Amino acid sequence: MEKGYRKWIALTAMSLGTFMGLLDVTVVNVALPTMARHFNETFTNLQWVLNIYTLVLAVSLLILSKIGDMYGRKKIFLASIIVFIVASAINGIAPNPIVLDIGRAFQAVGGAGMNSLAMALVASNFSGARRGLALGILGSVIGMSTASGPLIGGYLVENFGWSSIFFVNVPVGIITIILTIIYVNETPSYGANQKIDLLGMILSAATLFSLIYGLIQKEGHTTWQWTNLNVLAWLIAAVVLLVLFIYTERHVKQPMIDLRMFKSVHLIGTLIIALGLGTAIYSFNAFLTVLMQNYIGYSALQTGVRQLTISIWSLILGPVTGVLGARFSKRKMIGFSLFLGGIGFLMFMNAMTVHLSFSNMWPAMILMGITNGMVNPLLNTAGMEGVPPQEMGMASGLINVFRQIGTTIGVVGLGLVQDNRYEDYLNVHLHQIANLPSGLVTTLKKALVDAGPFAGHGIAFSKRMAATPFAHDFQRVVLSAYSQSMKGIALSSAIVLFVAGIAALTLMRDQKSSDFNE
Repeated sequence: MEKGYRKWIALTAMSLGTFMGLLDVTVVNVALPTMARHFNETFTNLQWVLNIYTLVLAVSLLILSKIGDMYGRKKIFLASIIVFIVASAINGIAPNPIVLDIGRAFQAVGGAGMNSLAMALVASNFSGARRGLALGILGSVIGMSTASGPLIGGYLVENFGWSSIFFVNVPVGIITIILTIIYVNETPSYGANQKIDLLGMILSAATLFSLIYGLIQKEGHTTWQWTNLNVLAWLIAAVVLLVLFIYTERHVKQPMIDLRMFKSVHLIGTLIIALGLGTAIYSFNAFLTVLMQNYIGYSALQTGVRQLTISIWSLILGPVTGVLGARFSKRKMIGFSLFLGGIGFLMFMNAMTVHLSFSNMWPAMILMGITNGMVNPLLNTAGMEGVPPQEMGMASGLINVFRQIGTTIGVVGLGLVQDNRYEDYLNVHLHQIANLPSGLVTTLKKALVDAGPFAGHGIAFSKRMAATPFAHDFQRVVLSAYSQSMKGIALSSAIVLFVAGIAALTLMRDQKSSDFNE
């Protein structure tokens, strides 16, 4: 392998690709209100601008990981960047939401290739202690990209308009292509002479699509029960397709995924942690953004600046974890960092009051940020240890898939916790408001429940409501209901991180040998 500065420029290229691909998961959030006005569409109708990216990204990760392993990761990484750039440009000039949704789908394909193959390319371009440091830096980029979406998106939208969040990808992408071509070493085409497991790829994509789409359906229709066929049918399909996928992979000569990988207890522990990190940390960003913007009243840019309290730790700790990981037990550092994040969520739960401000939240947010900044880089490094070269792309893809699935599960699961707590509080306390006519209780409760906790503040503090004699008490009840719902989210997230921490300590291994044969 080449020595010197070339490796670090190669790492820069991989980091830029990863940053762009993951940033576009969250950066659109803050632009949706502006886009809704531009297209004269409702926020709900534009929700698929977010959902289509999440869905296609998850579906594409494993497929592109395998293709990269087979035919050369650098080639597929470059092709993914080109797709991403072209799709970004189309999104920026999209004349209507349909074109935007199609562009976002292709953008997600490119993002999936960049995210899944960057980690494997770094692992194959570096060796020894430098590999741990490089993967640590890449891990910090992963943490920063997801968490900094509101800040970057807020700045771009406020100063250059919504299309700028897409156009900015074009020059950055071109720079990434140039750096990749010149400085990144190609990996061998491990499966160039093998037959593509087309059926396995189709089944894996269908499984992930059914799971994610079912969860998205539940997220978009909070009043639906899990037994509603529009939700249940997709989840049952995911289980059936998963069984078919496993059966197929066990019987084909050259499977998409070598199922012997899952005999590694260490890998299982790594995937559980990736799932937990997505469920608790990454999904929480959506709820935190709404809290800061809708309830405290910060602008998108002000919200992003304050969320640096979480995201900045990825930048600070990423390189440090590479050094620490070479000297100390990654298993223990990951486990105790997850416990620290759990404590942070408990602190956040305790801080939640009707008169909440940033000064109440920042100590808890610091602990969450330290957890993200420590665990993500260490998880990437630990996940690659002992993995044969020909499986590195797939291992990277699995970690990314479980992190993405965890984020989706978190948005849905924590959203349900929030909705239930919110509605329970309203059921008890709306009846106790003085001067509120009994006939209005049911009407107002239905309006609040149908709108959801995100929109409750807008209803409670509307001009029409302010003119009523019961406005103050009604507003206090809505704020208290929201506060209780956020406490439920924080407690649930804490439990997830404590469980993930236990998994790290009990399932992960401090080793550098493979648990399965090449």
